[in-house]
Amino acid sequence: MVRKFIKKTTAVLLCAAVAAGLMGCGSVTSGKRIIRVSHAQSETHPEHIGLLAFKEYVEERLGDRYEVQIFPNEILGSAQKAIELTQTGAIDFVVAGTANLETFAGVYEIFSMPYLFDSEDVYKSVMQDTDYMEQVYESTDEAGFRVVTWYNAGTRNFYAKTPIRTPEDLKGKKIRVQQSPASVAMVNAFGAAAAPMGFGEVYTAIQQGVIDGAENNELALTNNKHGEVAKYYAYNKHQMVPDMLVANLKFLQGLDPEEYQVFKDAALLSTQVEMEEWDKSIEAAKQIASEDMGVEFIDVDVDAFKQKVLPLHEKMLKENPKIADLYLYIQEVNEKAKGGQ
Repeated sequence: MVRKFIKKTTAVLLCAAVAAGLMGCGSVTSGKRIIRVSHAQSETHPEHIGLLAFKEYVEERLGDRYEVQIFPNEILGSAQKAIELTQTGAIDFVVAGTANLETFAGVYEIFSMPYLFDSEDVYKSVMQDTDYMEQVYESTDEAGFRVVTWYNAGTRNFYAKTPIRTPEDLKGKKIRVQQSPASVAMVNAFGAAAAPMGFGEVYTAIQQGVIDGAENNELALTNNKHGEVAKYYAYNKHQMVPDMLVANLKFLQGLDPEEYQVFKDAALLSTQVEMEEWDKSIEAAKQIASEDMGVEFIDVDVDAFKQKVLPLHEKMLKENPKIADLYLYIQEVNEKAKGGQ
């Protein structure tokens, strides 16, 4: 409770400072423009380590003009709140999940589509096609921000207080999902009851029996200690959802060409570092969860889970035409990968 109070108080004070003097532009200290970057993870998370590389790259090349400050652990508010602050220019960058971006650009809903990518290799191949993804990233320009790069957030799987070995084991369970209509529809299609809620609420909700489980990558078990309250993790691999580094559009447009290139290169470097750290972190998390927390990792028949929710593809395409082009592109990459096997 004390920790939560301190976090809340810090957030209120920082946001008050933002509101008081920073709306619409960054502050300047000792002649340097302060660049504020917000994210929800801890200081040991791969995204934070990637952002440290971003900071170092920018400051090595533009340190006489810019100082990058990174605010982890939702210090500046939840992702949704931080996106709003990024829209206004009160902060400059925020790391947000694609579910948070759906309300600003419908194309981002596609990442909540279950079993969109046939493999992690296809997922990475699509996300690393920067020329194609630039079109997607520009879709939020009207909202005042633009994605500059992506971070690997792994494969999302179900974990719960009781084992999940088949789709039938989900029936009647209350499962936390991201606040995305597509994720809600997916969990409901499995016969479970979807419970959208903020990530920070999940531990207590499982502990108190408000929900039976959740779905996320393995780091949730260790970094967020969900493995203390949910002892079964099933590798059903229903989603591969990236996190996005989002920038205030006016800030980007106000950079001169040299500066813009430095920030762009720094963003790409941060992704490279984050991906390397991600793989290491997942292996470490699995070991800690298994050996120290008693979590059982369960390999399941992925196709059995996939068949339950494939009809959602057609439904989502019909309801949201904005995802059609990206969907077809991903299916082409899926097909090419099959041919190469």
